[in-house]
Amino acid sequence: MKKNKFEHYNPRGKTPLILICDHASNYVPSDLKNLGLSSEDIDKHIAWDIGAATLTREISRNMDACAILCNTSRLVVDVNRSPTEAESIPTVSDGVCIPGNQDLRTIDQKQRIEEFFWPYHNAISATIASYRCNNGYPKNIPAIVSIHTFTPYLESSRTSLRPWDVGVLWNRDPRMSVPFIQFLSEHPKEYLIGNNQPYSGKKYYFSLDFHAGCIGLPHLAIEVRQDLVSREVNGVYWGRIISQIIKKIFETNDIHKILYY
Repeated sequence: MKKNKFEHYNPRGKTPLILICDHASNYVPSDLKNLGLSSEDIDKHIAWDIGAATLTREISRNMDACAILCNTSRLVVDVNRSPTEAESIPTVSDGVCIPGNQDLRTIDQKQRIEEFFWPYHNAISATIASYRCNNGYPKNIPAIVSIHTFTPYLESSRTSLRPWDVGVLWNRDPRMSVPFIQFLSEHPKEYLIGNNQPYSGKKYYFSLDFHAGCIGLPHLAIEVRQDLVSREVNGVYWGRIISQIIKKIFETNDIHKILYY
């Protein structure tokens, strides 16, 4: 079944917050024949961020915020990488060779980027522009939050457990990341928080730099460990925790301004 390139969830949300989910789906178009991979491989973390879509929709519902979710596997094209980077269409992921991505012609790479990368990013840009027109921006500046999940360990280094419950990724703008870490550290369950762990927002940050950092909008990326959100009920639980923290940031910090860092 052919899918839309992206999902626009709760598009009329009234909160000055736009949620984006780069790796929401493991869908591979039928003409790409699973990129030569087995169904078991397509179900693994290499193809998507397991639990991220549930998490994003739950935050959207709790916050009454709009969300844009990419509906194509990152193995087809990774929308959180610049299309000029080699990693944009990975040939290997966590030690798994991706046969359908080997020796792609330049014209095939461009076709994938045009067909799957830009529709998602254009939808985000249009949402920001629409928000500006309909909700009084720049009087009430929206924040952009990117939702991801990460595997507890990589198959290529299985002995290296990633112990963090949540990672907070950020580059230059501290307006949301610093209070988010502070408020989550005060949670009674004492979750282990990774500050730019297990990935660094100073490196893997294309979507937020492109849509938020470059135009001065407040933003951050949140990574939750996949075993904590692989079941829907747990995704709902974490969605509520994250929503409470974002609400608290909005209530206690004057972040809705255009600032460049």
